[in-house]
Amino acid sequence: MKLQVSEDGYFGEFGGAYVPEMLYPNVRELQQRYLSIIETPEFTVELDDLLRNFAGRPTPLFRARNLSERFGAEILLKREDLLHTGAHKINNTIGQILLAKRLGRSRIIAETGAGQHGVATATVCALMGLPCVVYMGAIDMARQALNVARMRLLGAEVRAVNSGSRTLKDATNEAMRDWIANPHDTHYIIGSVVGPHPFPDMVARFQSVISAELLEQCKADCGRKPTHVIACVGGGSNAMGGFYHCVEDPEIKLIGVEAAGCGVTSGRSAATLALGRPGVLHGSKTVFMQTGDGQVEEAHSISAGLDYPGIGPQHAYLWRTGRVTYISVTDQEALEGAKLLARNEGIIPALETAHAIAALDRLGLKEGDRLVVILSGRGDKDMTTYLEAFGESIGE
Repeated sequence: MKLQVSEDGYFGEFGGAYVPEMLYPNVRELQQRYLSIIETPEFTVELDDLLRNFAGRPTPLFRARNLSERFGAEILLKREDLLHTGAHKINNTIGQILLAKRLGRSRIIAETGAGQHGVATATVCALMGLPCVVYMGAIDMARQALNVARMRLLGAEVRAVNSGSRTLKDATNEAMRDWIANPHDTHYIIGSVVGPHPFPDMVARFQSVISAELLEQCKADCGRKPTHVIACVGGGSNAMGGFYHCVEDPEIKLIGVEAAGCGVTSGRSAATLALGRPGVLHGSKTVFMQTGDGQVEEAHSISAGLDYPGIGPQHAYLWRTGRVTYISVTDQEALEGAKLLARNEGIIPALETAHAIAALDRLGLKEGDRLVVILSGRGDKDMTTYLEAFGESIGE
């Protein structure tokens, strides 16, 4: 199968652009111009240069020998955590800031949950000399205080969101409101494969460098492609980047890991595809968690980056068609996944990534399997949560 967007922005039944009238000119301009801009040689050269010399690409594909021995299969880690700013988010923000410049925009806004997208946006705005406003839920600001400080040091204004659940969904709502109020000079750098067309397709294209590299690295290593690729999924940009060039190869099993929070049926979960149904969220038709009367259900995850009640339309399509298998991992399982990676490979992952690590023992891996984990971010930002969860045992 091919993961190709239609002219009107759909992946199967999911996608499209459901936006207020005041935003229509901005969204329409993006739809008409994004491909003609990002596919030019000039754009590609500048993007590749910044990805290589500023962000630090290509990222290594590390053979996790201890995990491989533990699970009886070859486990490889795609080290997006080694990128500048500490996560995959910089791939997208570099691409979008270059696009915004060519569109003549002079102001940037963004939303963030775990803070990694906010930091990446603040970083490229500092690089390009553009003012930046980042919307972040008040709860996320408290649990990701280090990233708030990083954004402010980089010159960004971080605006606390106190409405709703005070997390990522509400930050996205406020960013959308800002864009509606400032449509002429502002570009909204959406952080994941969500939102109205063309954002899901555009973000996926910028993140697709992940799968392009890992396939090339696997081939160069021993001529063998991976048998599995696994990644955590909130909105889903790191997973989409890891899946993008693998979707057309049916021999590669693709696994997305959502956040089950306190348990899928606990009432405190972010397992969108286990609990949600189709509807329109943040400008596109997708699958999201809803109340009986169609209102957005509050999500919960110990991980701020996965604490989102919806999923990108590509993921909804890949789930509907069965091309990707989606499973969910609880908060406690994710914490144990983080400890497993830290103590076996000397790598402390972000809580988001820890969900993917925690799912490894559910896959029935066998000798001869070659699995790539998209290690989407590093765990510096989550050390307060780890300390609270593990207490004194973290020092044993």
